[in-house]
Amino acid sequence: MSRSDVKKVVLAYSGGLDTSVIVPWLRENYGCEVICFCADLGQAEELEGLEAKALASGASKLIVHDMREEFIRDYILPTLQAGAIYERKYLLGTSFARPIIAKHQVEVAEAEGADAVAHGATGKGNDQVRFELTYFALNPRLKIIAPWREWTIKSRQDALDYAAEYNVPVTATAEKIYSRDRNLWHLSHEGGVLEDPWHGPEEDMYQLSTSPQQAPDLPEALTVSFEQGVPTMVNGQRVGLVELVELLNSIGGKHAIGRVDLVENRLVGMKSRGVYETPAGTILYTAHRELESIVLDKETLRAKDRIALDYADLVYNGRWFTPVREAYDAFVATTQRTMTGDVCMQLYKGNLIIVGRRSPFSLYNEDLATFGPDAVYDQRDAEAFIKLYGLSMKVQALMKK
Repeated sequence: MSRSDVKKVVLAYSGGLDTSVIVPWLRENYGCEVICFCADLGQAEELEGLEAKALASGASKLIVHDMREEFIRDYILPTLQAGAIYERKYLLGTSFARPIIAKHQVEVAEAEGADAVAHGATGKGNDQVRFELTYFALNPRLKIIAPWREWTIKSRQDALDYAAEYNVPVTATAEKIYSRDRNLWHLSHEGGVLEDPWHGPEEDMYQLSTSPQQAPDLPEALTVSFEQGVPTMVNGQRVGLVELVELLNSIGGKHAIGRVDLVENRLVGMKSRGVYETPAGTILYTAHRELESIVLDKETLRAKDRIALDYADLVYNGRWFTPVREAYDAFVATTQRTMTGDVCMQLYKGNLIIVGRRSPFSLYNEDLATFGPDAVYDQRDAEAFIKLYGLSMKVQALMKK
């Protein structure tokens, strides 16, 4: 499909500097109608005034989908239940946001009769892959337009100059040095002083969490309850998924929970440095892991841990809509049938201190674990077990004599 064949394009639109200048660029270079699509994933105040901004930039309309509940239910929870963490630290807040945005973008393109979809991801980043693999999986007939791989804009200042030339309303300035992505699950920070991995983050950069030094001097008790792997209650109060994540973000942020400074390996082959704030995610991952420790048997837990590494990679690499992810989900779902119970913890100056965990399906047997007298376990049985378990080592040692 050539440029002249594109009559209507749906742009994944945030209202930030990049996507704002993409609107007039598409009109100028493709001569097409531009429909802006915005996904509400909990970025809050960033949605205010968005329609007026999109129309002023030259779009024919703005379409907004509230996807917060679906985002948590169908993307965050499966990843949490799988225990997937990328490179030991990253809870994948941007990674699984892109497939759901692209999925709805494709649906809007089909409903509006569009020829193409466009995104504002750069040619250096992971997001271009996440968007486009989703387009491939859901509607490969749509033309994909990635302006960062086509236009002559090379810097933030170039984009600001372009916006001024075409009277595009933007709030960005050259002094706003950080590139941020925010949703219900996290807030990421990249660029600026963070590009030097030796340079520590500046405190005024953080927006969701207070510093450990400024956090309360007294710990706060917190109990999270799960039903079949789904968090349903906080401190005994039943709340919906969106409210639960918002509440834990507030509580965790107050106690400096969920700050991560990470040098990660991007899919495209380079290393990058990012700082993430994920208070609710850190609490839920910790609580879920503690509940698993008493509910799952050793072999199942080890199998889950092996899958978690692959699951994190496929989410990070944009391969959400693949058969292997569905197969992993099917396995993980079986492990969540008994994942019901409560985890109690204390939050204190960036630390999550586990106090207790309980479940009606707990495999922990106090009669077996006790150091006191018991009538369940005959300690003399261990002798024969050890002789069999160590037989190969004994044979190898005898061969050396």
